[in-house]
Amino acid sequence: MSTITYKYFFAFDDGKRKSFTVRIDGNSLLLIPHSIQPTAWSRLSYNQCLCCPLSSSSVTNCPIALNLSELISAFNDTVSCEATYVSCVTAERVVCKQTNVQDGLSSIMGLIMATSGCPVMDILKPMARFHLPFATVEESIFRSISVYLLRQYFIYLQEKECDFQLEKVKSCYREIELVNNGMFKRINSASKLDADNNAIIILNCLSQLLQLELDDNLQSLQPFFAEY
Repeated sequence: MSTITYKYFFAFDDGKRKSFTVRIDGNSLLLIPHSIQPTAWSRLSYNQCLCCPLSSSSVTNCPIALNLSELISAFNDTVSCEATYVSCVTAERVVCKQTNVQDGLSSIMGLIMATSGCPVMDILKPMARFHLPFATVEESIFRSISVYLLRQYFIYLQEKECDFQLEKVKSCYREIELVNNGMFKRINSASKLDADNNAIIILNCLSQLLQLELDDNLQSLQPFFAEY
């Protein structure tokens, strides 16, 4: 598959409509950018994430902020709790949910952040390939750990040091949390209302909850494997 396309449609009670399309290169799993213009808040040095390995001497714009700019612009006049019917259309299926704006935006933001080329977020690219719109907390934890372990299997096949004991996964998600915090600071300066901000908060809460689950040895998932 050369291009993976996710089309999101928002239908509001007052008849208003909004849409946004995310296209991902099927081989590199990197976002195919829209026609975007750099902004002041997309510059790498502006509220740069504490864990960012990039240097402003060689990289002008934060790749995530640059790719989020169009989405932020499209929804910066929208209240987070506003009711909406959201549809995510892909080549394989259509997923719909009666929800609120922030829930739909967090689903789109998760896709963009994972595929923008941020070195910290690259670990999430396989999840973007098998994106699950509107995933619950339980589904997100299950998918995140499953993808991490599958990555370790392929590392093992290359005869490199792997982490089947999940000793390093918490550090990965601590850095992801730092990226979420950095994006929140950037978006907060660009959004008129709170939909975009709250969408980032949802993503950050998922990262924090996953770390708590790891502290508890993933006990919430253990019953599903009790027979083993």
